[in-house]
Amino acid sequence: MPRSGLLKLVEASNDWPSRGKCMTSAVEQLAANLNFKSFAKADDLKKRIFFTLAVLVIYRLGTYIPLPGINPEVIADFARSNSGGIFGILDMFSGGAIGRMTIFSLNILPYISASIIMQLMTSISPSLEAMKKEGEIGRRKINQYTRYLTVAITAAQAYGISVGLESMSGGAAVIMPGIFFRLMTIITLVGGTLFIMWLGEQITARGIGNGISLIIYSGIVANLPQAIINTLQLGRTGSLSTIVIISILLLVAAVIYYIVFMEKAQRRILVQYPKRQVSANQPAMAQTSHLPLKLNSAGVIPPIFASALLLLPTTLVGFSGKIGEGIIGTVAQVFSHGHPVYIATYMSLIIFFAFFYTAVVFNPEETAENLRKAGSYIPGIRPGKRTSEYLDYVLTRLTSVGSLYLASVCLLPELILAKVAVPFYLGGTSLLIVVSVTIDTIGQVQSHLMAHQYEGLLKKTKVRGKPYKK
Repeated sequence: MPRSGLLKLVEASNDWPSRGKCMTSAVEQLAANLNFKSFAKADDLKKRIFFTLAVLVIYRLGTYIPLPGINPEVIADFARSNSGGIFGILDMFSGGAIGRMTIFSLNILPYISASIIMQLMTSISPSLEAMKKEGEIGRRKINQYTRYLTVAITAAQAYGISVGLESMSGGAAVIMPGIFFRLMTIITLVGGTLFIMWLGEQITARGIGNGISLIIYSGIVANLPQAIINTLQLGRTGSLSTIVIISILLLVAAVIYYIVFMEKAQRRILVQYPKRQVSANQPAMAQTSHLPLKLNSAGVIPPIFASALLLLPTTLVGFSGKIGEGIIGTVAQVFSHGHPVYIATYMSLIIFFAFFYTAVVFNPEETAENLRKAGSYIPGIRPGKRTSEYLDYVLTRLTSVGSLYLASVCLLPELILAKVAVPFYLGGTSLLIVVSVTIDTIGQVQSHLMAHQYEGLLKKTKVRGKPYKK
């Protein structure tokens, strides 16, 4: 009897049954790896953590330094009135820097946009694709081009911000508008973005975790205490019942568990390597390994793209000041939070971008060619074109489940906000970033602790090399 399509989708991650046992023992593993005794002796790890915290403090201080020549009160009023559009989402990622219009207003987002564009161009341009295959030298060249593109994107966005500030609230947002203010704004914002990019590289090289991800992570988490305080105040005044607040907290915990479970899910494809002779008296033995394919290969890119496209009409309507008039008012109403058309379009865009970005970051033909050059193969699959087709077959089914997972996580807060007015908005893209960065950072801390334990073991055993004697 043929298996159903749903069963095939579920089997796309064949290690899910063992995943439950891993999740139940996660606390025990964390306690075993992150013991305070090992941490106290790991001097290098402590230096890296303190360095990372110091850099993040410097970044957070920069989010409170306003641009020169602006009126902060007018900017604050505009931020409160436009918190539901793209302005609100960018302000959330920047940790409130855009709402205060500081020197770090553009944050690291231009660098992320430049990186995405370069990834797309690498898959389109033959010259960039050949440069990518050159190894470390090619990677450095592509990184340099990404920095140049970051400067261009930041300058263009900074000029748009300067023009928008001059026209905001009848010109009341800028003290002395003119060419000097625009030039000063461009230089300040470009310098701020490049400084943040440098801070992120320093964290990656000398700290712990991925620097760019931790900067975005700190911006999102910075707004979390105030959101919790506002929620508790609503409960104290009676606007929200205690049952609703407890239900929200339990729901957030359940969503975090769900994200951790799905982010760690992967399909491990068995790969056979050529037989190697171990010794003269033993026959040649084949070596096996696994090619891991994540359930969610696209990461948080699909929700970011989908949110930006959907909130663009509402934001443009808010800037034009023609809400409620004719077709423009209808469009603003249809694409508002909680509307069925908005939810359906949001889900469709997430699924589309999940498949699109997965096709960009993972090339089955290139992977199959690398396996063929290494002399390895997938058991039962012929090397070359058949291997490429098989990888594409598996990846398509993984992305089908992964896109539905992303859509479910991102639509859950939309459905809640449509029913309950809660200032505790930590869902969708922001929650994905927070959980993913936390998992990655904890993994790196565990790696450093394991390396320190191995070094201590070698010192205790006093392993020494002996000179070679004929």
